[in-house]
Amino acid sequence: MLSMSKNLKILVAQLNPVVGDIKGNLELARGAYAEAKDKGADLLVLSELFILGYPAEDLVLKPAAVEDSMKAVQALAAETAGGPAVIIGSPWMDGKKRHNSAVLLAEGAVAGRYDKRELPNYGVFDEKRIFDAGEGPLPVFELNGIQVGIAICEDIWYPRVPSALAEAGAEMLIVPNGSPWRRTVQVERHTSFSAWTKTGVPYLFVNQVGGQDELVFDGASYAVDFDGTEHQLLGDFVTGTALVEFDGETHQFASESKAELTSGWEAEYRAAVMALGDYVNKNRFPGVVLGMSGGIDSALTAAIAVDALGPERVWCVMLPSKYTSSDSLEDAKLCAEALGARYDTINIRPGVDALDEMLAGQFADTQPDVTEENIQSRLRAVTLMALSNKFGHMVVTTGNKSEMAVGYATLYGDMCGGYNALKDFWKTEVFELARWRNMAVPKGALGPGGEVIPMRIITKPPSAELREDQTDQDSLPPYDVLDDILRGLVEGEEDVEDIIARGHDTATVKRIEHLLYIAEYKRRQSAPGVKITRKNFGRDRRYPITNRFRDRS
Repeated sequence: MLSMSKNLKILVAQLNPVVGDIKGNLELARGAYAEAKDKGADLLVLSELFILGYPAEDLVLKPAAVEDSMKAVQALAAETAGGPAVIIGSPWMDGKKRHNSAVLLAEGAVAGRYDKRELPNYGVFDEKRIFDAGEGPLPVFELNGIQVGIAICEDIWYPRVPSALAEAGAEMLIVPNGSPWRRTVQVERHTSFSAWTKTGVPYLFVNQVGGQDELVFDGASYAVDFDGTEHQLLGDFVTGTALVEFDGETHQFASESKAELTSGWEAEYRAAVMALGDYVNKNRFPGVVLGMSGGIDSALTAAIAVDALGPERVWCVMLPSKYTSSDSLEDAKLCAEALGARYDTINIRPGVDALDEMLAGQFADTQPDVTEENIQSRLRAVTLMALSNKFGHMVVTTGNKSEMAVGYATLYGDMCGGYNALKDFWKTEVFELARWRNMAVPKGALGPGGEVIPMRIITKPPSAELREDQTDQDSLPPYDVLDDILRGLVEGEEDVEDIIARGHDTATVKRIEHLLYIAEYKRRQSAPGVKITRKNFGRDRRYPITNRFRDRS
């Protein structure tokens, strides 16, 4: 029950809801509520759209999903009599309008509601398709004598809502979030929020954590005093709760919870681990199976999978052909053994020979080319999918962003799989991430320490091994050159002439631009993968498949 002192004790719940699991999310909320009650909190705060999960995308267009969400919130409201108040995110129908709302529950009833005003409609977000923006005067709620305003995620990226709440008399803001992680997000958040902190209104940032398809949420919930002093309440990529007290007289927060955030390769690796783990677990796969080639991409993918799921749920399969080197066979085995994962070898040569014989009539009087190379890749995919079908393990594909960009991958071959942990890492970053993992075990990892990726895998020239003496550089420029060009074209949307002006060869840049555009049809059929960079291949970047545009330069 709310006390009469001008002091507000708040339990921040940084949890991992599952989209669409209304019943399960309600039980998570009830668990957090029991903790809030036990700790003598006045208020429990849960994240944006918590009861349905975020982002629910077009699921919120289904009336039953919204109705069931509202019923769950009302059920929780009935349980608040004599206990702490609750702020919980939920979709909400008001007449014919559908809102992204934060609902205040107190004394056994729905006591109030704030509807999100700033609906993001860029990058991975398209909330204007599914929600109506809140209208009218901004509500301010009195809790323990403190005037509390609510803003939801995007509302605090711009000054309009916080400034209006300050003008309406809010002494503090509570901000439920579904704010996805990307490598620059911490800087972006603090830079954007500083635009309105001059109002002097303290705020509490409560974010969800966990993977949802191609997005991963870092949590990293914190509080900021009137003078800009920050209190990092909870870490990144972990679930948990933190008790924080707000003094309505001093406009300051106090908490015994103190956390530190990770950065650099550690943060990026943990993001990949959480995203893959949640994708597998939330979709109820018993484990994963992947093709282990002895190359850097499959080795790093295996390490991420083991760290996410544990070695007992990861199955590495070597699928050699007549072009597979003995070094690759040895490196694949050593890597799987270092990770503690199951390792099997299935020779695809009999299958390749059978297909050669089957197609001999049609292929008569032709020379071997990329067709025969792709047959090998596709046969590997068929084999992995057979194991998946028989035993239930999801196939994890292993391509990186550089390969996805230029189409250096075989559709229905090495692109085959349910998820791609490396999809948003450039090839040069894959090498750096592998080196980092050999030197460190990230927090929460279920895999072993030490050199889990043999150094020879990191140092040898990358090769698909689909023909004699093949290397990636036979078809592509050096990866440091390729990645710099692609960063400009993809993440920077730079003109060709600007990239050339940085010192790149004109013909090379134009060739890479051409490959980028013509590979769009492949990317549309690729497995989802965690967003790491500013612009990933997926919801972030949507180019037409049929496209004759080329830069005029």
